[in-house]
Amino acid sequence: MLTLQKAKSTEIVSIPMDNRPVEDSLSKEWLLTNERGGYASSTIVGCNTRRYHGLLIGSLNPLANRIMGLANCLEMVILNGKVFNLSTFEFNGKFAPEGFKHIKQFRRDTGVHIDYQFDGLELTKSVYLLRDTDMVALVYDFTRLGRIEKPMEFVLRPFVGLRDFHALQKSYTPLCSTWLDDGLSIRHDVPDSCELFLRCHSLNPVRNSIARNNMIPEGKISNGVNFRKDQEWWFNFVYRNDKERGQDFTEDLWSPGFFKCCTDSPVKIVLWAHLSDRRKPESAVGSIEAGVPKHHKEKEYLRTPNIEAVCEDLHKHQSIMIAAAKSKDEKFRTLCLAADQFIAKRIPGPEGREGNHEPRTTVLAGFPWFADWGRDAFIALPGLLLSAGRLDEAKSVLTTFAAAADEGMIPNRFDDYCDTAYFNSVDASLWFINAAFQYLYATDDSKTFTQQLLPTIRWIIDCYHDGTRFDICTDADGLITAGNEETQLTWMDAKHDGVAITARYGKAVEINALWYNSLCRLTEFYTKRRDTETAEHYHAMADKVKSSFCKLFWNETSGYLNDCILPDGSVDATLRPNQIFAVSLGFSPLGRREQTSVVDAVQKNLLTPYGLRTLSAADSRYRGKYAGGQQQRDEAYHQGTVWPYLIGPFVEAYLKVNDFSRKSKRKAAEFIEPLMRHLTEDACLGQLCEIFDGDAPHKPRGCIAQAWSVGELIRAYQLVNS
Repeated sequence: MLTLQKAKSTEIVSIPMDNRPVEDSLSKEWLLTNERGGYASSTIVGCNTRRYHGLLIGSLNPLANRIMGLANCLEMVILNGKVFNLSTFEFNGKFAPEGFKHIKQFRRDTGVHIDYQFDGLELTKSVYLLRDTDMVALVYDFTRLGRIEKPMEFVLRPFVGLRDFHALQKSYTPLCSTWLDDGLSIRHDVPDSCELFLRCHSLNPVRNSIARNNMIPEGKISNGVNFRKDQEWWFNFVYRNDKERGQDFTEDLWSPGFFKCCTDSPVKIVLWAHLSDRRKPESAVGSIEAGVPKHHKEKEYLRTPNIEAVCEDLHKHQSIMIAAAKSKDEKFRTLCLAADQFIAKRIPGPEGREGNHEPRTTVLAGFPWFADWGRDAFIALPGLLLSAGRLDEAKSVLTTFAAAADEGMIPNRFDDYCDTAYFNSVDASLWFINAAFQYLYATDDSKTFTQQLLPTIRWIIDCYHDGTRFDICTDADGLITAGNEETQLTWMDAKHDGVAITARYGKAVEINALWYNSLCRLTEFYTKRRDTETAEHYHAMADKVKSSFCKLFWNETSGYLNDCILPDGSVDATLRPNQIFAVSLGFSPLGRREQTSVVDAVQKNLLTPYGLRTLSAADSRYRGKYAGGQQQRDEAYHQGTVWPYLIGPFVEAYLKVNDFSRKSKRKAAEFIEPLMRHLTEDACLGQLCEIFDGDAPHKPRGCIAQAWSVGELIRAYQLVNS
């Protein structure tokens, strides 16, 4: 059974591992993130099951150009003539070695901790990811050696990826290593290679016969740990999750050699790994300090790595996050710590807008493979940042995206390899407007709102009314129409071989609910400012939208809203969750009877323990499992798959039509309870995944951690407990 514990001021997940089947352990993952979009992630037994798993994935140009630097390590203890492996790898249907057999406990707080016991020896392996540079520390704390007949030997062999984190590596990759000063520099044997720098040392004096006699074996030595050059390729590591997704699933990994320490007393050994964008070989001076950005060099622990200082920095950061949440509720604190993993700093390149190269706060849509997306950021922002008390960061996200607007549109996403913005979304701009008003209500920061956000809001409204990219404009009835048969501009954007799986061009229900809400927000804003003329302008637009919305979308026969009206006037009456936004948003174009009917229809046909299905199971197009190759997964993505982020608008709509009564709050608490348990018990521990299968038992799928899933659960939790 999984339990929540408290260490100092930080909640941690703790899992007893005795007799736990390895297959169960491989379904549970962990994630650590930094402010650069980098991360470390694996399963709770340390066996990588995805190409995206690794001990250090860094960003060469935050948040772009992510590189899987250090994939894993082979860890071996030789004790009284016996060999004990700590590692677990999968090769062609078998595990070798089987280190999972020696694990007693898994824990997660500011880092990840795996406790081992065997033959009288006790040790804890910890992983710490530094917050503001792409550096990871692996700590091996041998607290008890038991009865030993001769010095214990610890062997640590690193496996290097040094590849694009979307790709896989093969043995023809030209990798090389050089010992420089006190560590190992690893690069591609080509110009303009990035660098992985490894340094391994003991934190306390090493007591053994070699040290006492001052005899250093052949190789290099650093603080009691010897390095032996022994270059090897290891072939065909199997990544079972990639195999399940119909992707290439085997990888070759290179090792430059191994670190070795001999001791007859308890010892703590640390392996530091740092990834840097070292463009010129002559600039690789061979120290951790060389890879530290200039604005971090004042931090002593980065110049001379100190694990205690790193741990203190991580603990201090989490304490600040908990304090900002202003809550003693441990469940809410856990949610806020989950939210923190998506907050990152985007560093503009040389072509940065207006010459501003300062890091700006942004929201990563999901780990492991998403960067910052406009739609995701602004759906998630009220929960991730406003509810968590992180108001300055919310301001930074809003102003950053506002500055990037073009033709009255907020970027849908930024490129994975550069700062290029893409605008292929009709709703990102409307969600920006909603988030901007939520920021105003939460902060009363009218100066930022009126000077930096309102001009962009009005620009969006004008461009959407008059016309902008992708045929986005208002029709004669005042409703927004967008796109054509070749575009996918709403959040249901899956395509395969150029064919849209869910064709929702024309007038989509949630787009026009957002449009109406935006116009009403502006009407209210200018009314309070006694700008009668401007208020009347937006009021007239809103009234027209309300009248047209009810005539076009309300389906009296079915008792719910049509999903989309195509340009030729044909009606898509599919029962989908998109209509819930017409009730949940602050201003609804529907009457009370219609709102209640929508909530009832969604609850009856789409609600699951983990969110809303994207299509009713009664529909012939329904796909109950998100599995198989790319085409099979694309066909299921919005055709029955459950999205947990939709629990936020559903709970809000449900409470709204029930007048936020105590009884309705108790019922809503039941709706979110399975997701609250999932947060600390299933899949990526301490996180919420992107999607679940539509069919029971609703297996978690997609990204292991999704920003809007967490953000909307935070909002729902607050609504239930307010």
